[in-house]
Amino acid sequence: MMKLEGISTFVTVAHAGSISEAARRLRLSKSVVSERLAELERQIGAVLLHRTTRKLTLTEDGTAFLERASRIARDVEEAAADMAERRGQLIGPLRISAPVTFGRMHLGPALYPFLANNPGIELSLDLDDRRIDVAAGGYDAVVRHGSIIDSRLMTWRLATSQRVLVASPAYLEAHGTPGSIEELGQHRGIFYANRGIADWSFPTAKGTATVRGCVGLRVNNGDMMRDAAIAGLGIALLPTFVAGAALKSRELLAIDVGVQAEGEHIFIAHPEGRMPSAKLRALADHLRTAFGYPPYWER
Repeated sequence: MMKLEGISTFVTVAHAGSISEAARRLRLSKSVVSERLAELERQIGAVLLHRTTRKLTLTEDGTAFLERASRIARDVEEAAADMAERRGQLIGPLRISAPVTFGRMHLGPALYPFLANNPGIELSLDLDDRRIDVAAGGYDAVVRHGSIIDSRLMTWRLATSQRVLVASPAYLEAHGTPGSIEELGQHRGIFYANRGIADWSFPTAKGTATVRGCVGLRVNNGDMMRDAAIAGLGIALLPTFVAGAALKSRELLAIDVGVQAEGEHIFIAHPEGRMPSAKLRALADHLRTAFGYPPYWER
């Protein structure tokens, strides 16, 4: 008879991509993880994983087994969580991915009291600015800024997010302050690399106006964009949750070119077709309250 711990271990290894990472997530030794996998393969009578010194890949049998094994592991976790929720408790693992800057500046401080009030939740938070595959990565949900492109995700809005053009007083003194989108195109820009383009877009009555400035810096991190703008390297289009404190201290100044960048949102998204747990619903409700409406970084 197959053991649930073996099935759960296999699912974790498949999602983690290595025995070492799976052992870290499960808080087990690598030898225990390997023993569970070997026992599961003996019980099934099939090799589920190709193991080499450099990487680990699923066999054809492993790929076929993973879908049902994932469903079994998830159903068991949800059943245990449901029983706990009937007793008024929120318990069990919860794995979330979030952007680095927003996670450090705002998500973390909002999470700490939630976790303190719900000590039975085992939260794993991965901070990563890349777009990740929620289901394949083994996440319960992702927190993201902007728009959610993946149609397989169900999204809940957590907060609004405005973006503003900013530059340092020294940069504007040296290069002038643009007063229109035409003048904006003559300036050096600091761009977010993960958007894949080096331009600024603004909705207007005649459609979207796109401005391409000279690239002073492209980087995939909001903190560095803000710091580069403070250092006088150019103009940046930043969310207020990143630039708010620097605007208040006047390390950065807002620039008005006659049009505003399209508003965005902070989202939490979970895979479509999967019933969100009570833990995830409670977390989303807590974050909405913690951020406020409008969110505190825009007041």
